Amino acid sequence: MDKQTQTEIEAAVFRRLLAHLDAHKEVQNIDLMILADFCRNCLAKWYSAEAAERGNEVDYEDARERIYGMPYSEWKSKHQLPASQEQLDKLAARNRG
Repeated sequence: MDKQTQTEIEAAVFRRLLAHLDAHKEVQNIDLMILADFCRNCLAKWYSAEAAERGNEVDYEDARERIYGMPYSEWKSKHQLPASQEQLDKLAARNRG
């Protein structure tokens, strides 16, 4: 496989991941952090960092809008629930190792 085709496939997979996350808004970021040690905000940070690595400025808020498909504040008010004590405890346990 040539490099261009690989890049196109990887980009398509990333778009598919974003579409999948968008279709499953019920999956909270804290649940992703507990299970996979990354969340939508991590994707936005990685997006911004990779853009900068390539000489393009994409600030964190712009990157979050690309990941969430809307301004983060709007997504948060519509879809993010307060973390339960159980979720907070699981995340703390994961972070302790």
